[in-house]
Parts: sequence; structure tokens; C-alpha cells
Amino acid sequence: MTIDTNDILNSILKSLSRVDYIRPEEIPNIELYMDQVTTFMDEQLSSTKRYPGDKILTKTMINNYTKNNLLPPPVKKKYSKEHVLILIFIYYFKSILSIRDIETVLKPLTEKYFTGDNPLDLSSVYEEVCKMEKERVEPLQQSVREAYDKSCSVFSDMPEGEDKNDLKLFAFLCNLSFDVYLKKVMIEKIIDEVSSKEGEKE
Repeated sequence: MTIDTNDILNSILKSLSRVDYIRPEEIPNIELYMDQVTTFMDEQLSSTKRYPGDKILTKTMINNYTKNNLLPPPVKKKYSKEHVLILIFIYYFKSILSIRDIETVLKPLTEKYFTGDNPLDLSSVYEEVCKMEKERVEPLQQSVREAYDKSCSVFSDMPEGEDKNDLKLFAFLCNLSFDVYLKKVMIEKIIDEVSSKEGEKE
């Protein structure tokens, strides 16, 4: 692991500064066939791919989301703007949550805001949430800097060299991973509480 951790930090912080979201007005206002949906998502979210060959969304994924009640079924094989918004949420949730947990999280959205019967539409909900997340970028950059600085201060008794640099990098990765782990545990606990309350109602 002969890697310059300072270069890694700078690369991470630059990538965070470029984080953006698909705005509702960028989503076609016409209904789309599945191929058009997958093409749109691939074009709009290509910057989030880890590898060039990664697929943002496939037909099989969309069918599975519908089958598992994450996504309302299409109307005459066509997907609305609301379908696309839900798919964007699913895309971000799926890296940390199970299908069942995503269903629990999205259920209020698909039940209350998907059809447009509510004064607040799904586009407005999406926009509000994305603005909030955009505001989290700067505090997150600061948090990453602190994790990096902390990792640079460990193993102080070791002589400078490749072994020490490897351990510093490992410590940095552990610090970031532990943060993700704790947040995932918190999210799952909240979801379990919601599921428990829903079970009591039934």
C-alpha cells in the first residue's frame, strides 16, 4: 500500500465538492419506457460509478424493485417522473440498506406523494431533501479532514517509512468505515422502530 494518503485526502475532498443531484426539472415530463429510464439514469449518474463498466440501473433491477414493492408498477409499460424520483432514492439507499428496509423507508412516499393527490408533490419532497443533503457536503469534508488528521497521529512510536504509512492508511480507512457503520446501525434502529409501530397499527 505505497500510497500517498495526502493525495487520497485531496482527491476525496475534490470529489465531495463536485457532489450534486439530479434536479426535478432535468427529469423528462413525459412518460418513459424502461429502456429510456435506464439510459437517463446511466447518463445522469455516470459520475457516481466506481468502474466504467458498472451499471447504474438495469431492467432486471427495475422489475425486482416493482416485485418487492419498492416501486409502483408502470402504467402500460411506461414510467412517470415520480417513478424516476423513486428510482433515484433507491439507487442511493441500496448501497447501505436491504430491500426490505428500503421498502419501509419509501412506503410513506409511494403511498402519500406518488399519485399527486397530496398538496405536496413528490418532486417537492425530493428537492427539499436534496437541498438539505447538499448542505451536508461542507461539514462532511471537515469530518473527513479530522479523520485523516487523527490517522496521521497514530503509531507515533514507529519509525517513519512504508510500514508506518501503510498503518496510517489502514487507520484512516477504519475511521471512515466506523463512521459509516455507526450511521448504518442508527438507520436500521429507526427503521425497526417504524416497522414495529406499523405492526402495532395492523
